[in-house]
Parts: sequence; structure tokens; C-alpha cells
Amino acid sequence: MAYDRPVTFGIDTFGDVTVDPEGQRRTDAEVIRDVVEEAVLAEQVGLDHVSIGEHHRDDFAVSAPDMVLAAIASRTERVTLGTAVTVLSSDDPVRVYERFATLDALSHGRAEVTLGRGSFTESFPLFGYDLADYEVLFAEKLDLFARLRSERPVSWEGTTRRPLVEADVHPKTERGTIPTWIGVGGSPESVVRAARYGLPLMLAIIGGDPARFAPYAELYQRALRELDQPPLPVGVHSPGFVAATDDEARDLLWPHYRAMRDRIGRERGWPPATRDQYDAEATTGALMVGSPESVARRIARTVEVLGLSRFDLKYSNGTMPHEHLMTAIELYGTQVVPRVKQLLSESGRERSAAR
Repeated sequence: MAYDRPVTFGIDTFGDVTVDPEGQRRTDAEVIRDVVEEAVLAEQVGLDHVSIGEHHRDDFAVSAPDMVLAAIASRTERVTLGTAVTVLSSDDPVRVYERFATLDALSHGRAEVTLGRGSFTESFPLFGYDLADYEVLFAEKLDLFARLRSERPVSWEGTTRRPLVEADVHPKTERGTIPTWIGVGGSPESVVRAARYGLPLMLAIIGGDPARFAPYAELYQRALRELDQPPLPVGVHSPGFVAATDDEARDLLWPHYRAMRDRIGRERGWPPATRDQYDAEATTGALMVGSPESVARRIARTVEVLGLSRFDLKYSNGTMPHEHLMTAIELYGTQVVPRVKQLLSESGRERSAAR
């Protein structure tokens, strides 16, 4: 038999501020409009999901994903519309639920949300939160959000906000809840927390061999069983870029990737990126960069090793121009995804024949 579970495919972006073909920085407004066009193309080439991240810094244009997703909803009919991720720690769970319930209405039931703590911390001082409360903020706000998903009156008490007593949140969704994932970057505690709340797991794999995340996927499934939760999907978000050939893809992406990696590295004390490190990451690591065939084979391996139900390609990486991003999305939808499905089917038949 083929790979034993259905797999869906999507894209995500943080709205990285790009440059034009002459190398000039695009405005935030132009980038946001480009993101909408990229999402429209994603649906046209057959992808299943579009997710948009949240950041509050000058190298990313999107700070309000729900607003951009609402614009995309008006131009699409089928793709799910979600986040990658919503930084719940520095937001209000009630307002998050209200915003995505509104998006769900506008999109005729296509909204979803991925909750996480984010890879940057700029939102904490911006919105008046103390980083010393990093852990408790996420734990308590996730607990409240999980209760809000019932769309019934909620009573709740914690240490990070005033209590709620029979609070009713509006609007109500037509399907009774908002599909919600938990985004995890490598914390076993976060994996178990997702299982405890009965929420699907989205692994953010941004470096190293994706196979090293297999223990997290196994831990999640084991925790679900021990908590008497039903089986739930596991997804992966991983960066990448697709072009006609391996060399073209790697050469096009490298200067933009290096600039992005070094900018973040200066903030975090990392040494400058080297081309050898980049090529290694694009060959065996989390960076899915290359021709359609190469990227398809790497994604298929990741799906099988981790037992995935969903794969999302973070197609935007630094200042790569919009035109190249559109080409990458088209190749991903029309060539990579069909080839991944074929490879999974062939692998399943080979396993079956070997029994």
C-alpha cells in the first residue's frame, strides 16, 4: 500500500521585506500586496494551505496576519488560511479568537490558527509584557484559548489577566470552533502540552536533519495515547526555495539567505554564515532548496521519517525578489507536490512488496 495517511501541502511566509529586480528595498505596503498575490497563486497551483507569520521588526512587513489573511480570503475559495505563528504570549486570547472567528466567517470556514511563542521577543516590550513572565504567559493564555474554542461561556482565572466569569465571546463560527495547531521548535514540554490539550502539532524545523525531530513526533503520539486522546496530525514548517535546477536555486537564494542569517546572527552572537554550511543545509538539512525533483525527494523523506500529515514550505527567505518567489510557488505546486505524492505512493508499494 501507499504511505498510510493523507498528506496536505501548504506555504507560509513571514512577509520578509524583499528587494526589486534592481536590488532596491520594497516598501512594506508593496510587500504586503505581494504576499496576497503569492497566496492567490498558491491556490491556483493546487496547494492546500496558506499561513502567515507575525513579527514586529523592520525586516518583516506583516505584523497583523489576520488582516492580510482577510484580504486573501476575498480572492480565494479553497485554501485554508492560518498563521505561522500567532505569538499568543504577547496577545490577548479573547481578541485572537474573535479575530479568527471573524476571518472564518469571511472565508466561509477556512480559518485556522497556529499558536506559539515565536522565534523573536520584540513583541513583549512592544505590548508591555515582561520577558521574565515568558513561560507563564504562554501557559496561561493557551489554557484560556483552549477553553474559548468551545464557544460556550467561559469562567477562567490566572495570574496574567483579570478573571473571566461566564464570559461569552463573539462572533460564533458556523462550525463551532477554530481549528488550532501548536507550533513547537524543539521543546519536549511543548510537545506534551499540545497532546494534553488535544491539539495538532506543527514542528518548526529550521536547521539540521529533519530526522532529528523524530523523537518529538514519537513523544507526541505516545503522549496522545497515554492521555486517551485520539490520533492527531503532525505537520512540519521548513524553509526552502525551488528553481529549475539545483545550482540555480542555491545560487539565487544564497545572497538573500546569507544576509538574513547574518542579520539575525549578529543579534544572537552567531558567526557569519558560510557557503559550505549553506550547501550542507540545502543537501541534508532543513533547507529544502533545489530543483523540483531534489526538493520533492527531500520532502518525501521528511514526511515518511516523521509520519506527517502536512508539510508547509516557508518559501520566503530574506530579500529574495517577488518574481522569484512566484516562480518557486508555481514549481512547488505544479511539480514538487505531485512528485512527493508519487514518491510516497511508490515507497508504500515497495514496503508492501517486501512483507
